[in-house]
Parts: sequence; C-alpha cells; structure tokens
Amino acid sequence: MDGVLVLHKPAGMTSHDCVFKVRKLLRTKKVGHTGTLDPDVTGVLPICIGRATKIVEYLTGATKTYEGEVTIGFSTTTEDASGEIVDQKKVVDTFTRTQIEKVLASLTGEIEQVPPMYSAVKINGKKLYEYARQGIEVERPIRKIKIHTFELLDERQLFEGEQVSFRFRVVCSKGTYVRTLAVMIGEALGYPSHMSYLQRTGSGQFSLADCMTFEDIEEAVKDGTIEECLHSIERALFHLPKLEINDTLAEKVKNGAVLPCPEDENLLTGQFLMMDSQGKCMAIYAQHPTKKHLIKPVKVLAID
Repeated sequence: MDGVLVLHKPAGMTSHDCVFKVRKLLRTKKVGHTGTLDPDVTGVLPICIGRATKIVEYLTGATKTYEGEVTIGFSTTTEDASGEIVDQKKVVDTFTRTQIEKVLASLTGEIEQVPPMYSAVKINGKKLYEYARQGIEVERPIRKIKIHTFELLDERQLFEGEQVSFRFRVVCSKGTYVRTLAVMIGEALGYPSHMSYLQRTGSGQFSLADCMTFEDIEEAVKDGTIEECLHSIERALFHLPKLEINDTLAEKVKNGAVLPCPEDENLLTGQFLMMDSQGKCMAIYAQHPTKKHLIKPVKVLAID
C-alpha cells in the first residue's frame, strides 16, 4: 500500500496520535505525517503510507493555508485558547477595518518570528515545551518565514467590545507559527491577544475537499477500497518538473545511476522527477554538485 492519505485531523489529537491510529487501521508500519499540527488545530494533515514515506520532506516543506480567529484582550501561556491567561487588558479602542487590514499587510512578506515556548523546537537537545512545563524560559532562535497572503475574513467595518475577535486566512511557508501571528497582531494593535481557533485548510495541493475522517478510513478498510482513497506520489509531487524516460533508462534510474544531463537545461535549475513510460515516478534527480555534465539521484522511489 503506497500513497498519501489526506486526513481531516480532529481536535484533541497530536499528529503522532494520528499516525499511530492510521498504522492500526491500515495494519502497516510505514506511516509518516507531513508536518505537526497542535492538538487543538483541525484540518488537512497529509499522511504518507508505504513508499510515499520517502517524500515526507517534500510535503512538509509545502505552503500551508489556515483559517483562524484572533481574540484581542488577553494572552495565554501557549498563545492559543488552551493555555492559562498571562496578561489581560480590557479593549477600550474601536478598531477600524482599515487598521486591522494595515496590520495584516505589515505581517505579509518575509518576516521574523520567535518560536513560542510551547512548541517542539529543540534547544540543546530538549524541546521547548519541556522547558515551558518546568517553568523555564530559554532564549529562542529568530527564524525567517514567508507570509504569502494574509486576509481578514470578517466583513465588519468597526470592531469594538471588551474583547475583540475576528477571523482571518493566511497562506504561509513551512515553519510558521500561526498562534504567534495572532500575538503579533495584538501587539501591533496595543493589546495582549491569542489565537482562539485554527483550522488548516490546505497543505501544498491538498485541501479539505481531499480529506477523509477516521470514520471514512474505517469504512474504506472494511469495504476494501482504502487503496483507491490514497493519492499518488505523482500527484503529491506535482510541483516538480518531470522528465519521461524509456524502459532501459528506467532500469538504471531504479538502481540509482548517475546519468548524463538531459537536453532540457530548464530541468537543471532544481530537482525534477524521472517518470517511466507508465507515468510512474521512479526517482527525484538533480544536477551533480561538482560534475555539472551529470545528474544524480536525490531520492530513488522505484519499487525494489
């Protein structure tokens, strides 16, 4: 069984919990998720099965889309609704739509973020949330992320009240902490804030429309149709250029051979797929780092 199962992750489960449950349902050990979602976050979680576990890193690095809600008025230890309140300030200002959109625009493009203490980032071999649970605050590395689009989903013109909440959609790079974005929005408006709701609606080319619930998976396993529900490795890697090869060359690619450069020089600008005559992806190749007239395999995906 090989392919990508797109799970609609429920609230209350970690990504690791989801992998464990999929392993049990499909009765296979080769299962890996493609990017951690916090327990409270729901939505699109692509899970690689069998041979597709070799491409986890390509899906982990894909652009993500989220729809969420920020609440202005208090902040929490975890930067989301699950944490304890650490700062509270009654909202006395009325925010205009223009003000909020201006803040979202200021957070668009390449920006810097400090990972939250309640995160899985490792410092000195220990995860930040392990320090946080012990009440220890450590210095965290600043990371650069990219916010492609950041839009307000609330149609109000004025936002007022002792606490103010509004929904947003953000398209962002790997490594973005959306709950930290919620905190940054509050800081820009002069108030403590937190992320009160979040759903991942897209990961790479996969969306909520591609998702299966655990109930769907259980039903498909019973019906014997689960393999038909998996998305192919070829679809998962749709964003990479493709080179179709003949059967003779395919045999060499299967064995991880170093080969002469293809005629199409555009392929040499990055990684590309080697496709056999049946449209199956055999391997991911790239130009040799030192021998520029050759290409070498980055990842061999052919079945042994």
